Order: sequence, then structure tokens, then C-alpha cells
Amino acid sequence: MIRSVVREHARLPVDVDTLGDDSDLFVAGMTSHASVNLMLALEDAFDIEFPDRMLTRGVFDSVSAIAAAIAELSAHGEPSAAGGGT
Repeated sequence: MIRSVVREHARLPVDVDTLGDDSDLFVAGMTSHASVNLMLALEDAFDIEFPDRMLTRGVFDSVSAIAAAIAELSAHGEPSAAGGGT
């Protein structure tokens, strides 16, 4: 599902399926503006909210980094905006 969201929102000039899980999406052509769109799409797709501490380039620089961040948020039950988090 992550690759699907990346495909639709990262605006990569290459097919995401040609990239490995650890390939740097920024090196592959993702802009910082596209990374914001990707973050918002991931929040919608996974019903999560990335807290301020995770709003760094490293969290969104590869499929594996994104998967790790989503797993961490899911495991810790980070509050979503709807849940009245900080």
C-alpha cells in the first residue's frame, strides 16, 4: 500500500516499482513539496498523523523508512488530529 501512495503522490520521474525499498526517493526525484503531499496522503491512507518529531526528511526518504515510521506510529498509538493530540 505504501508503494501505491508513493506512486500517486511523490511525483517521481521514475516508476516506483523500479526502486528498492531502501532507495532514496529524493535522489530518485521527489521534491520537498511532493514529500509534503506524500505525507498527507500517507496520513489519510493509514489513518495516522505524523507528529512534529517525525517531520524530517529521513522519515520519508525511502519506502522502508516510511514503513518503519508507520509501524512505530501504529505500535505506539500516536494520537491523530481527530483524537485531540498535542
